[in-house]
Amino acid sequence: MASLQFLQLPVHSSQFNDLLTGYSLLRSRLEASDSKNANYGEALRPVPVRVKCFSNSTEEKEAEVVSNEGNDENNVGNQLDLARQDLPNGSANSQRIVTSTGDSLSLGIREPVYEVVEVKLNGMVSTRKINRRHLLKSSGLRPRDVRSVDPSLWLTNTMPSLLVREHAILLNLGSLRAIVMQESVLIFNYNRKGGKAFIDALLPRLNPENMSGGPSMPFVLEVVEAALHSRIQRLEHRLMDLEPRVQSLLEVLPNRLTADMLEQLRISKHTLVELGSRAGALKQMLLDILEDTPEIRRICIMGRNCTLNKENSEMECSVPLEKQIAEEEEEEIEMLLENYLQRCESCDGQAERLLDSAKEMEDSIAVNLSSRRLEVSRVELLLQVGAFCVAVGALVAGIFGMNLKSYLEEHVFAFWLTTAGIIFGAIVGFFLTYWYLRARKIL
Repeated sequence: MASLQFLQLPVHSSQFNDLLTGYSLLRSRLEASDSKNANYGEALRPVPVRVKCFSNSTEEKEAEVVSNEGNDENNVGNQLDLARQDLPNGSANSQRIVTSTGDSLSLGIREPVYEVVEVKLNGMVSTRKINRRHLLKSSGLRPRDVRSVDPSLWLTNTMPSLLVREHAILLNLGSLRAIVMQESVLIFNYNRKGGKAFIDALLPRLNPENMSGGPSMPFVLEVVEAALHSRIQRLEHRLMDLEPRVQSLLEVLPNRLTADMLEQLRISKHTLVELGSRAGALKQMLLDILEDTPEIRRICIMGRNCTLNKENSEMECSVPLEKQIAEEEEEEIEMLLENYLQRCESCDGQAERLLDSAKEMEDSIAVNLSSRRLEVSRVELLLQVGAFCVAVGALVAGIFGMNLKSYLEEHVFAFWLTTAGIIFGAIVGFFLTYWYLRARKIL
């Protein structure tokens, strides 16, 4: 038997009327579910609530309404929980409660918002903020595709990549992260060096004054070429700035070994290793794209009524003219990638040559320092031999310095003879030891 609950509310309060309305609605729903679910066990019984009505002053009514408002909400929540537990799985009330809870939880999730620079086909540049959902909807990408250009993952996504999707191309070239679409490009991290260099290289290509009779290539290819050009040009400029400094160090270092010179050599070597690794990674990316013919053809059919046959990777277009244009663009893309591949290989080879020269200089410096340490060791060994011979003479002098009578102190020339003998013996012992060490090739 359910226990009776007493709620004390003023008669003329709005909470009293709301409570009666909610109780009537709840009772009607429970009776309806009771009739529908008679086969599931004992019918649901509404919990009786006895309400006492009384009259109070206006101030007392307001105080009691405020104090009982939380209790009313808890009691109604308990009634709803009890009804949800008794109803069978799949009921409308249970689904409504779960849905509202899920919506409230989803509202608490903060969706990432990206601040990007958008460059249109006509060269218009604008800064905008776009969330992940809108970005995926406008570009036709999947959530896992955005990870390659997500600025928050720049520490993990360091390898350059060029991913081709159905409606967009994702570029990850170091500090340059961009999504290329048919009529616009979204640039992440536009304040970094890579983003600024890319914008400076792209805008002149989209300027109508620089186009004699129209664009020479589609917008997507213009953006890809500008990205590769800006990236490789930055590597070439850094290499050109570093090469004279390395050459001057290689000329000065053999004759001038100082801590400052050695530190500059170490920094230059570290920079060459970094440049070589970046150029090598970019070269490998270009080689992978050139070897993947279907990937190039996906770029060609982007924005056209063409499909790629999964069996033989051939382009199939509804209009023969579009197929001919796509085939011409395929050859143009291959020539474009081969051109930048050669420039990238040149940067990589030059960096490797300078790095090899720096390593050879380090080996030469190590040999030079080893020879100096050998000279110091020889001098140290000679000093140790001389100290040994002098120590033997000091032993003889110590023996004669004892306060014992040896009858030599009575002779006038005993002191001079003893001193001369000690000096002569020390010199002879030194040369004998020196000849022995030379014979054993120790000195």
